[in-house]
Amino acid sequence: MPIGEPKSLSTCKRFFREPRLPKQRQYEALRAYFLEEQPSAQVARQFGYTPGSFQVMCHHFRRDPEPVFFTSPRSGPRIQPKKSAARDLIVALRKQNHSIYEISEELKTRSHPLSPTAVREVLKAEGFAALPRRLDEERPDRPRPTVEPVADARSFSLAPRRFLTRCGGLFLFVPDLVRLHPDEVAEAAHLPGSKMIPSGHALHSALALKLWSLERKSHVMALVADEGLALFAGLNAIPKKSYLSEYSSRITHSQTTQLLAAFHQQVGQDNLFPGRSFNLDFHSVPYYGEHPVVERHYVSMRSRRQKSILTFLAQDAEGHAFCYSNADLRKGEEAEEIFRFISFWKRTHGDLPRHLVFDSRLTTYPNLVRLDKMDIQFITLRRRSPKLLKQIALLPRSAWRTVELDVPTRKYRTPRVYEESVRLEGGNFRQLFIEDLGHDEPTILLTNDRRSSTVTLITRYAQRMLIENALSDAVRFFHMNALSSAVGLKVDFDMALLVIASSLYRLLARTMRGYADAQARQIFRDLIDMPATVDVTETGVTVDFHRRAHLPIVMASGLLNKQTPVPWWHGMPLRLTG
Repeated sequence: MPIGEPKSLSTCKRFFREPRLPKQRQYEALRAYFLEEQPSAQVARQFGYTPGSFQVMCHHFRRDPEPVFFTSPRSGPRIQPKKSAARDLIVALRKQNHSIYEISEELKTRSHPLSPTAVREVLKAEGFAALPRRLDEERPDRPRPTVEPVADARSFSLAPRRFLTRCGGLFLFVPDLVRLHPDEVAEAAHLPGSKMIPSGHALHSALALKLWSLERKSHVMALVADEGLALFAGLNAIPKKSYLSEYSSRITHSQTTQLLAAFHQQVGQDNLFPGRSFNLDFHSVPYYGEHPVVERHYVSMRSRRQKSILTFLAQDAEGHAFCYSNADLRKGEEAEEIFRFISFWKRTHGDLPRHLVFDSRLTTYPNLVRLDKMDIQFITLRRRSPKLLKQIALLPRSAWRTVELDVPTRKYRTPRVYEESVRLEGGNFRQLFIEDLGHDEPTILLTNDRRSSTVTLITRYAQRMLIENALSDAVRFFHMNALSSAVGLKVDFDMALLVIASSLYRLLARTMRGYADAQARQIFRDLIDMPATVDVTETGVTVDFHRRAHLPIVMASGLLNKQTPVPWWHGMPLRLTG
């Protein structure tokens, strides 16, 4: 403590009678009340508290196990040897107009390593202010990030040139994209656009990143210098992360729904969504932040409730492709989402879905009655309540019958089944108790399908695992759990991109021998993640794939050596070679 000129006695008394710091004021007030036993109202008036707030303070003090009013000095050395040893050198370098980062690098070369933060603390203690921002030409000559051009469709050029691209496999999607007319899809969905980046080009850019399996939009910065990615989108350069984040936030849920509807209209000729049966499920996309709009939902991978974005997904059981998504959901709306999907399918395809398969928590029993009245068949699980488990345990062994499933690859092929009719919420349903299916507890199926055989029902519900596999694949390859978003609006657009990207992967898989049932990450690893040499000439664009172990599969697909005019290249044809 520094020794100075002595203060007057009145000043010292005023220090205790009129404390300035909040903690000291609390201490003096509590001392006067508890030790000197002054009246509560008098103490509150003397130290500037209201009577009620002072009573609350006394209440908290009596229940605080360790009230803290005074700070204790920290043990240990009072000096910082590394900073002290480098202090004179840091000051000398700053006088030469070096920044904290340059000083930190220079210290490392002189065996006095200090972080930029430590250098800043030393300079602040010595009284140095921060340097004004310097121009690039005023900075020392050292490696620095390149300045890439701003994305602008008006600067897009097809001038003759040759270059290498890491994203050569993306051009395998171009023939399918040309047939699906993405520019018309973007226009039908009224997606936002500008003269620099029209709506179709913005959709190409966002879709390219989803097809290339970038974990987050910020990771596009590693590819901004790749000319192949920009050529795929029809731009002079791929948009940066700031544009992609801002663009997706401008898209409303109605535009996302229109985008999916327009995509369905274009893909109808490919019979990608036969529409005979659908697998439905919810998935919670974890969110690690403090945004007040985001609610808590159950996250199965964590086995707990946490902040997350609830998303609804529908998968065509026959085409194995996602056909619908919605991430614009709030608590209490989950049970009605199944009817939003039915309305979407009715508007898009003109008829109702024929068959739905989903889990027990997707909707409610009254909604099952509504589905039955709409003549939509469904298969769902029923929750294993203690009452149902007791009923199953009391069934005699003679009541069960053994069936054989026609699934050669399945381990448990001979389950035991008990079937009965059950009435729930005014509706009659068919209920199946199933044991020996590979689970510790019995499986309870509930359906309004009264014609199909028991074996058919069990086999069909077992196929629902396809959506579990597809969700697992989407989580890992399309990075569903890493969507860079704070609110459900942005996740909603990202999930729509997932639907389109997964469909394009399924269309491409049909042309690749042996990959019809392969998951997207395997297709990407074997066939898409492939460098190429791009040769732009006056007559067309040629993409020559480099030799890879799986290149013969691409060569046998029939996609090579064909001329495909690309509308967003002003009609310039694309030719793939290998």
